[in-house]
Amino acid sequence: MKTESFDVISIPAFRDNYIWLLRHGRLAAVVDPGDAGPVQAVLAREGLQLAAILITHHHADHQGGVAKLLEDHSVEVFGPGAESITGLTTPLYGGERIRPFGAFGAAAEAGEFQVLAVPGHTLGHLAYVCGNRLFCGDTLFGAGCGRLFEGSPEQMSASLQSLAILPETTEVYCAHEYTEMNLRFAAAAEPGNPAIQQRIREAAVLRARGESTVPSTLVLEKATNPFLRCREPAAIAAAKRHGCAGEDPVSVFAALRAWRNEF
Repeated sequence: MKTESFDVISIPAFRDNYIWLLRHGRLAAVVDPGDAGPVQAVLAREGLQLAAILITHHHADHQGGVAKLLEDHSVEVFGPGAESITGLTTPLYGGERIRPFGAFGAAAEAGEFQVLAVPGHTLGHLAYVCGNRLFCGDTLFGAGCGRLFEGSPEQMSASLQSLAILPETTEVYCAHEYTEMNLRFAAAAEPGNPAIQQRIREAAVLRARGESTVPSTLVLEKATNPFLRCREPAAIAAAKRHGCAGEDPVSVFAALRAWRNEF
């Protein structure tokens, strides 16, 4: 996949994780390397020099490979300053702009990333945006969102809305292959939504071929992801069937997320 300044290579890890390797010429940056082995293999195969590591949050499947990578590569590690991140050199809190390839003399077109604070899954969770690419960790998934391990419904709802206002052409690079599972819930929440039924069919074809459903696009998420549709009448009705007393987006989100936890 090609963006304005770098290719994106998907590196599967564990059962359903994705590590994202960003390739600019012979340089590479990696997002959420939970396992060093697959990253090292791609670096060797492609003849790449690691230039930077970007971490979205502190969970082990997102940063577990950092220590091993740092044994062989002296690079900058960007990540949440509010969380415990292995090898962190550049703490971030949201609102910053960073150039992961800059320390290696890459030209300006290598890409400036906007850092977004998206608390909810964890309190210090970050997302990174460059051009029309969004690397959002466990905040926004294909047809779903992350569990609220540390944050509140208010925080996660606000974080999702901060992503929803990005351009609709934005490509969503989340960190897990959860789309088919999430679509089953989306269909239960909005059984009359034809876009969800179409996405179910398309995802089934991709997975049957052994292909990824990620990245998706923001326009697709806004049409099929119940957690971005908390103002839609069908989503409100579904939330009310599961104990929601109000119709405001935060209450609807909280009810849908609680239902999803048990789905």
